[in-house]
Amino acid sequence: MSERKVTVTDETAGKSIDLPVISGSEGEPTIDIKSLPSELGYFTYDPGFTATAACTSEITFIDGGQGILRYRGYPIEQLAEKSSFLEVAYLLLQGELPSAEEYSDFERDITYHTMVNEQLNTFISGFHYDAHPMAMMAGVVGSLAAFYHDRLDMEDSAHRMLAAKRMIAKMPTIAAACYRHHMGWPTAYPQNNLSYCERFLHMMFSVPAEEYKVSPSAVRALDLLFILHADHEQNASTSTVRLVGSTGANPYACVAAGISALWGPAHGGANEAVLNMLHEIGDVKNVPQFIERAKDRNDPFRLMGFGHRVYKNYDPRASIIRKACHEVLQELGVDDPLMDLAMELERIALEDDYFVEKKLYPNVDFYSGIIYKALGFPVSMFTVMFAIARTVGWVAQWLEQSETPTKIGRPRQVYNGPVARDYVALDKR
Repeated sequence: MSERKVTVTDETAGKSIDLPVISGSEGEPTIDIKSLPSELGYFTYDPGFTATAACTSEITFIDGGQGILRYRGYPIEQLAEKSSFLEVAYLLLQGELPSAEEYSDFERDITYHTMVNEQLNTFISGFHYDAHPMAMMAGVVGSLAAFYHDRLDMEDSAHRMLAAKRMIAKMPTIAAACYRHHMGWPTAYPQNNLSYCERFLHMMFSVPAEEYKVSPSAVRALDLLFILHADHEQNASTSTVRLVGSTGANPYACVAAGISALWGPAHGGANEAVLNMLHEIGDVKNVPQFIERAKDRNDPFRLMGFGHRVYKNYDPRASIIRKACHEVLQELGVDDPLMDLAMELERIALEDDYFVEKKLYPNVDFYSGIIYKALGFPVSMFTVMFAIARTVGWVAQWLEQSETPTKIGRPRQVYNGPVARDYVALDKR
């Protein structure tokens, strides 16, 4: 906390209060207002919490104006180019990049925990065949506490880390099982001789009737997407995980809550919305007219996957994934009219003065949906893919929160309902 203070004066009451200013290692200074109610009798009103810091964290730093995203101080550009998803997972959980021995031990631990209790597969089979995979994921992950409670002392840091590793290891297994139930395919068990992303692709798409060879291009693309989605500071789902965690709830319940928050189309469902938009446009020849519709404030049509609430510049993840998107489409030899439509939409939008002036650039959701489709994932699985990657960030944030005393989350409200009134008996109303 710095020595700087901000003075708030209530002229009506004739009172003033000096509020301390908190300065992190980077980012905007933040006014500590927790003494405001007791000293002046006021709360603050901040819909969406866009100007409120609810925690301190050492995990992820974002500067939306400059287009900066760093995990534990490392630029996302460097991690995307040089690292792997599991190495990034270790970094987010432990705070530092691992040595060769530490990485080998971590990879072994994750691999060891890939299996799930067989009764979970029975549980999944109880869902209707056309249930949305995110609905199944939320239910199954929430139930993990009923299966893996043997070593879960919330006060023991080793137990908390074990739960975190279990979540990272089992999430792809659960996701693939939900997909295969939807498809009516038999369960595919994890092959622990494969890498994290290879293993997931094998569980997703292999069938007993024929050999399945994992594409190296698909593995590289999936690993990159997982790195880019691993954490993103205090977004809606991460804040949900922390809020639930503040009650002392087990990590499985916290992550299940995060999955539910991620499911929303304004959050994790954004890349699904991109594909729906492309289907609405329908053909490359229709792109110019839809571009004009997007400029019209009176037209309900909006370009999905363009612009970002946090980044007022180019989304740094988008510039990385854009290159990968073009490479994947070329390497996999994908011939899909929808992909041609997406590339034309990107080209026109990047050259149009309206979008350039308003800095409405394609964001990570625009390209991730295209890549997932090229890899063969159905649209209903897009948000599930996001959840697999973001599980690392969720458990890292949960671990960080668990290591320090945390007050239970309890936001205030501005009440606009009826004032006090007396009850009237039913026969007199």
